[in-house]
Amino acid sequence: MKRYDLITPEGTRDLLLNDCTIRKNIENYLRGLFESAGYSELNTPCLEFYDVFNKETVYFPQETMYKLSDRKGRLMVLRPDCTVPIARVVATRLREAKLPIRLFYNQSVYTPSRTNAGKSDEIFQSGIELIGSASKKADLEVLTLAAEVLSHCDSDKFRLEIGDSGFFKVLIGKLTDDPEIKEKIRVLIEAKNYPALNDFLDTFGSNSVISTLKQLPSLFGGEEVFDKVAKYYHDAETDKILSDLKWIYTELSKLGYEGKITVDLGIVNRADYYTGVIMKGYLQGYGDEVLSGGRYDKLISEFGYDVHATGFAVNVDAVAEILKRYNPVAENSSPDVLVFSEEDDAMDALIYVEKLRKEGKKVEFSLFDTYEETMDYAKENKISEIIRYRGEENE
Repeated sequence: MKRYDLITPEGTRDLLLNDCTIRKNIENYLRGLFESAGYSELNTPCLEFYDVFNKETVYFPQETMYKLSDRKGRLMVLRPDCTVPIARVVATRLREAKLPIRLFYNQSVYTPSRTNAGKSDEIFQSGIELIGSASKKADLEVLTLAAEVLSHCDSDKFRLEIGDSGFFKVLIGKLTDDPEIKEKIRVLIEAKNYPALNDFLDTFGSNSVISTLKQLPSLFGGEEVFDKVAKYYHDAETDKILSDLKWIYTELSKLGYEGKITVDLGIVNRADYYTGVIMKGYLQGYGDEVLSGGRYDKLISEFGYDVHATGFAVNVDAVAEILKRYNPVAENSSPDVLVFSEEDDAMDALIYVEKLRKEGKKVEFSLFDTYEETMDYAKENKISEIIRYRGEENE
């Protein structure tokens, strides 16, 4: 007896009619925004060699990837991330392109979620990558676009949090070199699990580094964050990181999103390729971030091309889920015209329909046997014009 022929695998779902329309509307908006900012589309295969993600500065444990082998027995993965494959493309096929390169994508990523975590294993993302600039202006461009995306989705209740991956890396590097310990601390900070974080860090003794790591989950807010963290720890390296981040925060404040752009020094993304400014974007009604990204100046060099980069990805499925709550039925333009014909005239009528479509009209062909049924259908689907095809009279 077949057990799985009528259901989808765990972590996946069918996208039905209205869901497709909502997601397509979001995708089209993002495409238009990115193209208007000078970005060009690039998509990569959903199947990649495992070696693409098995890099020194990339943190993708084997258990976070779907794996399979090709016909030659080589280890493959379903793409768990969009930025890494684009780094591969830039280092190979776009190596001679003039910098900066602005790219955007619309494609899915595949990541096995924890059992009963309630998260999708297949996530459709739209995002940008700005390649070839280490300047703060590049960071501002990407962050401004991120804020514009979030504001478009919910102008009143979005939140964009910014931090710098370098701050955590400097601190944790002074505490330990053990990657497992680093990851455990990172997870506790990211989850803002204060009790467990304090208990674990207490095993390392007491100093300014440990005290600051304990405070990281609480170091979020406005400009006051920079004064607060200075009381716990500072040296030349972290002072430079925080000074640059403060400048970016001050500049972003000019966008006028009062209280919606904040600093969070507790942002410690799992992907180990981030090297500078990082971001997370939130919309009300969704527990996790719907947008994330940042600067990754060393990733592309792992593929043999040393060039700076920054970008972000939008979880389109998450945005669609939120928008669907407020507008359960997506706006989907009805056909301009519904054409009805008798069965004997069907082929000629379809030729006429094709002619109307070439004129730029959205035309649907009626499959009903009677004109009365066609009229009812048109009314139900808000089609304002019906043409009853009668041969040469309609030519």
